Amino acid sequence: MHDATRARFAATADLIAAQQERRAVELAARVREFVPLTGEERALDAGAGTGALAFALAPLVREVVAVDLVPELLERGRAKAPANVTFVEGDAEKLDFERASFDLAGTLRTLHHLARPELVVAELARVTRPGGLVLVVDQIAPSDPLAALDLNLFESARDPTHTRVLADVDLRGLFESNSLVLRTAEFVREQRELDPYLDLAGCEGEARERARALAPSDYTAEIGWYLLKRP
Repeated sequence: MHDATRARFAATADLIAAQQERRAVELAARVREFVPLTGEERALDAGAGTGALAFALAPLVREVVAVDLVPELLERGRAKAPANVTFVEGDAEKLDFERASFDLAGTLRTLHHLARPELVVAELARVTRPGGLVLVVDQIAPSDPLAALDLNLFESARDPTHTRVLADVDLRGLFESNSLVLRTAEFVREQRELDPYLDLAGCEGEARERARALAPSDYTAEIGWYLLKRP
């Protein structure tokens, strides 16, 4: 699975970096509003890609460590990184950091690409110090199981590295199983244009036609923002 993920994101690294640029101002404003920070924190961005969350956090904290599996994404992140952001190759499901080594650990739009999202949440909790914060942002599946199935069938056709968009209840279960206390949750609606969205995944040829056949007629995704505290 990791090899497929590396290949997929290596091929679309430039598109991902461009999308990050377009969203940077909006993301920075939302992070500033949503996450209470003092400026002294050491923060982790797990599954960082080209550094979207890391760059949003950078002006607000002392240091950010951004971890991702894909060298091509890391390369593009490093090229634009401010002085307090470090990019490291690594696996969000098995972080190479000591217990309680961060004040804030976060992941942005990553869990639905991973076979074992429960391991990522457990790792975020493990590396966060007692009293520290965990930030999880990802797409939310509909509560209707059939609607969730349709969504995941489309997303898998669009992007073979897609595993499953989790429902709110599933995410809350992962948080509770790691003794993370929910402080705040917000949900944002995101309109998605089909062709640019297919392009972003490098979806072409017969795969593109299959994805088109499964696509929602009006694709509005729901993005969940969760801020949690480690006791």
